[in-house]
Amino acid sequence: MELFEFLTPLFVLLVMGGTFVGIIFGAIPGLTATMAVAVCLPLTYPLGLENGLALLLGLYVGGISGGLVPAVLLNIPGTPSSITTTFDGYPMSQRGEGERALKIGIFSSLVGGIISLIALYFFAPALADFAIRFSYVEKFLIIIFALSVMAALSTDLLIGIFSGFLGIFISLIDTYDVEYGGNGNTRLMPESLEYWLEGGFSLLPVLIGIFGLAAILHEAEAGVPKGMSMKDLKVSSKNKFSFSIFKDQIVNLVRSSGIGTFVGILPGVGGSAASILSYTYAKTFSKNPENFGKGEPAGIIASESGNNGLTGGALVPLLSLGIPGDSTTALLIGAFTLQGVQVGPLFIGNNPMTWNAMIVAMIIANFAMFFMMFYAIRYIVMIITVPKHILFPIILMMCVVGAYTINYGIIFDVWTLLIFGIFGWLAKHLSLEIAPFIIGFILGHSSEIYFVKSLESFEDLSIFFTKSWIAVVLWVLIIGSIGFSVLLSRKKQDNTANEVAD
Repeated sequence: MELFEFLTPLFVLLVMGGTFVGIIFGAIPGLTATMAVAVCLPLTYPLGLENGLALLLGLYVGGISGGLVPAVLLNIPGTPSSITTTFDGYPMSQRGEGERALKIGIFSSLVGGIISLIALYFFAPALADFAIRFSYVEKFLIIIFALSVMAALSTDLLIGIFSGFLGIFISLIDTYDVEYGGNGNTRLMPESLEYWLEGGFSLLPVLIGIFGLAAILHEAEAGVPKGMSMKDLKVSSKNKFSFSIFKDQIVNLVRSSGIGTFVGILPGVGGSAASILSYTYAKTFSKNPENFGKGEPAGIIASESGNNGLTGGALVPLLSLGIPGDSTTALLIGAFTLQGVQVGPLFIGNNPMTWNAMIVAMIIANFAMFFMMFYAIRYIVMIITVPKHILFPIILMMCVVGAYTINYGIIFDVWTLLIFGIFGWLAKHLSLEIAPFIIGFILGHSSEIYFVKSLESFEDLSIFFTKSWIAVVLWVLIIGSIGFSVLLSRKKQDNTANEVAD
């Protein structure tokens, strides 16, 4: 009976509508699934938790999948996770096989999404049951591990670490709670802002600013081109699509989907890493690796099944540990915050209906994405021709209205939107890493609580190293992730030196 409590016509319509809007955002270069979720996040408040998540998960799945459209037709990845789709998708389009390439990517996206969803359904509850046994010490070390993984996989280790701890630092701009050893006074801010920042920067305007406004500023800086015409897009196919192409690609499909799911479970790594790893493995194990980059369907299959495998995988650490798997799932925390629900080890057990609703929403979203894109691809590609100078003012207005209304009309939230929008724009120019910053900002307050509570309980810093075997394992993982990053950095430097010498 619980199934029918949330599985209403409105629920299904929200999933399908969210998937369609997500496809639009993903198909327009410069707009992403993360931006779609950020812009639509305020709309979830009156919908309730299950219906709100239905909308956001539809946006997530549709946004990731829609990125293949410009990747194939324009050689421009619609989302960062579609970057390797351009390697073989665009060459196929250039020789008149655009529709065939798109349909190969669409079916691969469906398979990747479903496999990752199966992993989510079985793995998240098991991880949550294990995490229930964590004390404050293990919870603190889990956050440090999440930040170390993101830093290790950043373009620069030190910048990744700095970005994560900058996020933690800014999250501590609030009232130092007496319960955690504070004096009840505000901290890290001038007296003139104490009234506005008594509770710190509001999470949702920060997220909307960084992923919504900053994206618009980046596009505006690059220049907004005029819309294209359908004549510029090579959608027709000389060779018609057939499902028989997947007959020899089953291993590639399953392997790439599994890689994407695993990468999604690692906090803050992102879809681009999932697609690149999947593509690399597909090329390595291919019988004809020389065909990759020249219009090889196996490359599209690996890329799209890998980046859609991320969707279910990224929800695993979010729902079982309270740690977002990527930037988009970080935004989902905002939806839970709006409804007063906390994600973490107890979430699945305490909220079975919401858990079931998320699984059903993901199933509907994946199949809705497939049918919408597969059977209407000639109409979907028309989205690319919409001029950005029409879209961006509408999106900007939605960002401002959403930030203002999210906390019942606080004008400082609009200033927060502007501050962090500009910060997100500057971060790219300063080479700061946004994912570690956001995860640090979201988890900063919790990390402080866990650290203080650990010291209150044991009064000795050595407890962070000797509390349990779990703590020891976490330290090994933290050191291992940093060590891996150092080795990888040295390898890049050696390769660069060899290229210069040659």
